[in-house]
Amino acid sequence: MKKIIFLIIVCFLFLPVVVKADSLGEKRSFYVDSDYDLNKRGSINAVLLKITPRVYFYVDENWWNFTPQNEIYAALSSLGDEFDNKIYPVLTSNFGSEWTPGIDKDAKITVLIHPMIEGVGGYFRSNDEYTKLQVPGSNEKEMVYLSVTSIKNSDARSFLAHEFTHLITFNQKNKTHGIEEETWLNEMRAEYASTLLGYDDVFTGSYLQNRVQVFSDNPIDSITEWNNVKEDYGAINLFAQYLVDYYGKEILIDSLHSSKIGIDSINYALQKNGINKDFSQIFTNWTIAIFINDCNFGQNYCYLNKNLKNLHVYPRINFLPLSGQSILSVTETTKDWAGNWFKIIGGRGNIKVSFISNGGNSFTIPYIIQKNNGSCVIKFLDLVQSKGEINIQNFGSESVALTLIPSTQIKLSGFDDNELSRSFTFTVSASGQQIIPDGNSLIPASFTFQKNLYFGMLNQDVVYLKIMLAAEGCVSGLANTTYFGPKTLEAVKCFQNKYKSEISAAAGYTIKGTGFVGIGTRDRLNILLGE
Repeated sequence: MKKIIFLIIVCFLFLPVVVKADSLGEKRSFYVDSDYDLNKRGSINAVLLKITPRVYFYVDENWWNFTPQNEIYAALSSLGDEFDNKIYPVLTSNFGSEWTPGIDKDAKITVLIHPMIEGVGGYFRSNDEYTKLQVPGSNEKEMVYLSVTSIKNSDARSFLAHEFTHLITFNQKNKTHGIEEETWLNEMRAEYASTLLGYDDVFTGSYLQNRVQVFSDNPIDSITEWNNVKEDYGAINLFAQYLVDYYGKEILIDSLHSSKIGIDSINYALQKNGINKDFSQIFTNWTIAIFINDCNFGQNYCYLNKNLKNLHVYPRINFLPLSGQSILSVTETTKDWAGNWFKIIGGRGNIKVSFISNGGNSFTIPYIIQKNNGSCVIKFLDLVQSKGEINIQNFGSESVALTLIPSTQIKLSGFDDNELSRSFTFTVSASGQQIIPDGNSLIPASFTFQKNLYFGMLNQDVVYLKIMLAAEGCVSGLANTTYFGPKTLEAVKCFQNKYKSEISAAAGYTIKGTGFVGIGTRDRLNILLGE
């Protein structure tokens, strides 16, 4: 009897597993994330509209019944071809495979398309990689989710690539090593997928352009604290672009395949590839590069990606009066691995900056001195007992601006969506020493912009205009002449775009970057002069 039972068990164990393939027109019920679903549903009914060699495309049935169907068929056909012929082979050849045939014993992945809240292009649920006994609410499929709006635009392939990278990461980390990748790094690889596939080669209208805009709106977002907001994606994408620019996609790949996670895995990959820098050094260089973005000022201080060559973060401006003694004190908070940029302009004579950290010697503080001739000097402030001091002589005659870039880099792992804030204070004082203009390289204390300035004119006011434009970071290396030439024109446009709302308010109508220095632009220049 025991032998018979044993044989029966053995035969049962070695019976082939029969998998029923999904068929076109089939309808299924799926669990969805109610936080992302437009109608806050926890489950939906969907119909299978498209099958390719590697994908099942399911669409929310309620939405499908009230949408132009030919348009969706065409979009799914194009997206399916793109996935089979480019997204899948490129991403798997670089990052490795997803779990296949996976929990559902089917080599195809499932893409479920349903209406989502604004700003969400898609998502991935690791719940689906477990049985319902392990995780109630699992769909027991290798699957990702796309918004109905995302499949209608040119970013559909980028969103699909992003979410599919999460599927790969689950297999390479969770299944292979039994570890959970830190969210910020998981998202960084997924964000870079679009660039890796070449979808960002044409910048205008690209996924990357969208991330640049998001980052520019709020550049001080931490790259490791993850609140799943658009600012998180902007910051981590721009850091990924810089990291891969200099150290190659191998850093993302080798860190994925290692048994480590987060910053530890990045440092492991850097060492494996013979790079003598760690994550901290690269992050610090990135905060400098995204401000200067000019390789002429030092190795690693620019983006190599041609589409990012004009990217500059705009610092927070701190203005000192142009005459007399003055003092300015600023207190701020920041999170670990967040960039901060503070530009100091105005003031005359000797400048002293006192920096105090309220969290020990935890801050890394590069600072940049911008010279009158357009050159930059990059230095680092060392803290002793939480304090440090910068002294610059002849501010205004030799130097026109000072930019501080403090960041704190204490926490190395275990990041979540609510990291600790760390505070700091810097105080700037100017001696107010009287400086006599030499060769019209300085602006007289009594001067204000009273005349309209425009391309092609010759006027002494143009000399002072160039000094102001340089102080605002809109130009470097302009000749100290009275000629309003093409470079000055572009610099004025930069200035006008930077202060668009203020200039428009002063002018009484909406200003665009034309390069013409009229009443609104002059008003803003005079305010910056301290009048």
